[in-house]
Amino acid sequence: MKNKKLFRLIVGFSLFCLIYIIISQKPLGHELHLTPDWAVSIDRIQKKKDGDALIPFRLGQTIGYFTEDGRVISAIPYPYNATISNTYYTTYGADSRETEILSTEGEKIGTIAAAGFPFFDENRLFMFLPGGTALAEFKADGTKKWDYEYYAPITAFDSTAKGTVVGFSDGFVVSFDSNGNIDQQYSPGGSEIQVILGAGISKNGKYIACVSGQKRQRFVVSEKNGEHSKIIFYEYLPKDFSRQVAVAFNEASDTVYYNYNGGIGIVNLNTQKSAHIPVSGIVSQIEESTEENLVFVLSHDEKSYTVTIIEPFSHVAGTFSFDADYTFMQIRGNKLFLGKNNKIFRMTISKN
Repeated sequence: MKNKKLFRLIVGFSLFCLIYIIISQKPLGHELHLTPDWAVSIDRIQKKKDGDALIPFRLGQTIGYFTEDGRVISAIPYPYNATISNTYYTTYGADSRETEILSTEGEKIGTIAAAGFPFFDENRLFMFLPGGTALAEFKADGTKKWDYEYYAPITAFDSTAKGTVVGFSDGFVVSFDSNGNIDQQYSPGGSEIQVILGAGISKNGKYIACVSGQKRQRFVVSEKNGEHSKIIFYEYLPKDFSRQVAVAFNEASDTVYYNYNGGIGIVNLNTQKSAHIPVSGIVSQIEESTEENLVFVLSHDEKSYTVTIIEPFSHVAGTFSFDADYTFMQIRGNKLFLGKNNKIFRMTISKN
């Protein structure tokens, strides 16, 4: 039985690599290489070793952690919903009155004694409170760090170590520093119908960006300027759409990416110039390899997934596609990790 599973895993990995090689021959340049390293099934659980750096994953109704060398440490099924980060995870139901905070090893660290929908981002623990108009951040022991309540529903959210940004259905945007103090708040305006469909905050906490409005929809970047916000860039989108979108800054906080119906917008904050790259489907992740200075965009159209690789400032270095029921993407250094159904694959990124 084990031999049959191993055989199927090897065949699946080989097919994945073959598809990658066939597709990449056309779009990928000669200087960029993605070398397949290994594939592992998430049901092959192994023990954690001292010093292991764990990487979170979410595939279908399973969350867990794996190591860079291909050992799956945990695979936890959940019936309703879950949230997981590099540091903590939890599972919860539709009517949960409290949320347990669990370590990567599954040990209970604390309890958030509040109803709502938790979201864990790195070591930051947030709770979207009932009613959809308020949120709070909690410490690891479950005590409240800060909270904020508004009258309109939350429609966009992002956080970094330097702060948090929240967008609302009435077109209002507010950002907080790491202690929960408000440092920017304004309405971008410029559209007939006000709503924030996506928001992001830079890694240094200096900039916030959002996709704003309906009917003359636009992308707006603002800079923290003392106690005020200064809009430093905006552009109107070529076509309106009405779904939530991804907005992400790079690690250096000098470039911001956002998606819209049919493409990715890229803004260089140093030059305040923008570029647009066609991308089909819905963008679910934007991840950066700082080691290789590349950005990877994961998008999907139903069960067809595409990874688009972007070099500074806006050059498409390559794309490849694959079919899956569900997937995820993570990057650590020059390693690209992709989930495909119940398997995880690793590729090494290199340029020469």
